[in-house]
This record gives sequence, structure tokens and C-alpha cells, in this order.
Amino acid sequence: MSQRPPLPPFTEQTARQKVQMAEDAWNTRDPERVALAYTEDTEWRNRDVFLNGRAEVIDFLRGKWERELDYRLRKELWSYTDNRISVRFEYEWHDATGQWFRSYGNEQWEFSADGLMSRRYASINDVRISEADRRIATGS
Repeated sequence: MSQRPPLPPFTEQTARQKVQMAEDAWNTRDPERVALAYTEDTEWRNRDVFLNGRAEVIDFLRGKWERELDYRLRKELWSYTDNRISVRFEYEWHDATGQWFRSYGNEQWEFSADGLMSRRYASINDVRISEADRRIATGS
């Protein structure tokens, strides 16, 4: 089994590092790359969707980024304990009609000893915005 540093137990510095690594990976919009951060049997709740395992995560992310175009994300550490991290996030995207959205949410993460995320629970809300109201530009 491979490790994915930083490993729990987390310090403020390593929790911030883990959050930045997640932000960077998700901004690639590469489902296979993102999925490598999760255990083979990872458990997710994303809005009203429940997923189990990397294969389901990859399929979910492919569909997400087919609908959520020009996706750009920012994550912020909210809190941490030994093997758990909570984050606040927002991301912007547009649909096929060109309507822009900003999605806000919170995630609770739990990690296995090898540093892979075993559980991810996300609550997310979407707000319609105009393109002029975007705060997260591509490349920022």
C-alpha cells in the first residue's frame, strides 16, 4: 500500500498542505488524478449523491466536469484533528448555456493512516452569478 503524505496526525501546517494539495488536484479537472487521493473503498456524500469506491468517484467527477464547465476552485482550512480535516470552499463554473454559478460548501474529510482520504462528506449550494461577478479567474 502506498502512502500519500502528509500523514495523520495532522498539525496546522500539514492540514493546510493537505487542503492545498486537494485544491490543486481538483483544479486540474482530471478525475483519475483526483481519485488517487482517496482509498480504494472511499465513502462519499456529495450533495444528494452517495458514492463508494474510486471507480464511482471517477465516474462522478467525469460527469461533474462535463456539466460544470471552466470549473475553478478555492479551498480554505476550517479545522482539523488527528485524522480529520474540515474545509470551506467555493468554486465557479458555467453550464452549457453560458450561465455562471458560484458554488459554496463545506467538506468533512477523514484519512486513513496512509494519508489517503477514506471519507468525504460535502454540502454544497449554488448561486447564479454574472460573468462580471466572478472572483475566481482561470489561473488564479
